[in-house]
Amino acid sequence: MTKTVLITGSTSGIGLGIAREFAKAGYQLALNGLETNGAEIANAVGAEFGVKTFFSNANLLQPDAIETFVREAVNALGPIDVLVNNAGMQFVSPVEDFPTAKWDAIIGLNLTAAFHTTRHVFKGMKARNWGRVINIASAHGLVASEFKSAYVAAKHGLVGFTKVLALEGAPHGVTANAICPGYVDTPLVRNQIADQAKTHQMSEEDVIAKVMLVKHAVKKFASVESLGALCVFLCSEHADLITGTALPVDGGWSAQ
Repeated sequence: MTKTVLITGSTSGIGLGIAREFAKAGYQLALNGLETNGAEIANAVGAEFGVKTFFSNANLLQPDAIETFVREAVNALGPIDVLVNNAGMQFVSPVEDFPTAKWDAIIGLNLTAAFHTTRHVFKGMKARNWGRVINIASAHGLVASEFKSAYVAAKHGLVGFTKVLALEGAPHGVTANAICPGYVDTPLVRNQIADQAKTHQMSEEDVIAKVMLVKHAVKKFASVESLGALCVFLCSEHADLITGTALPVDGGWSAQ
């Protein structure tokens, strides 16, 4: 029986990479993003892999919009078997200067939105005695860095939320895990490398090794394909006993 995965923030970057791996595995896709051509992106992935897709540009900072997104996805594709909470945002500032509106938005998108999506699919997963919740946290869900108070707080909260879901889902065949990437090779990060190289008058190779990946023991970016493959694995029968975990994909950053 074909399974359906709902992935937030899935029309670019990490989310799109995850969506493509699920499509490759034959899953139907409920995708979400704020890109103006999001529907075209979703349709293209569906056509490439021969799977059915649904797209919503729901603003995940609005609980009512999340409820509508989930309801419309279920109407279009059927019950949600797998939920991947991926949508997120970042802002860097010292605590004393951190804009309160940015704090609220980061907590809202990175943490509160995951609560709302989960509460709308969790009951059904439990009733069907199978489900997977995968929260894309961060190495910053395990360790901290300066000037990222809201992001670190939200990602630590997401890891804690994951553990609660694992305990509540355990009697019903529902697992919950958090994936905690370090720096990931996305177009957004690649643009940051070029900008930093100009700012610091360094080569892009030096920016990668000495600025971007300074906390990675292994000086490599995670790939969106590897994160997607890990998500798909967590939905396989081989991962039935993997639940309540925070899985680092951070090149040894959190080992230090």
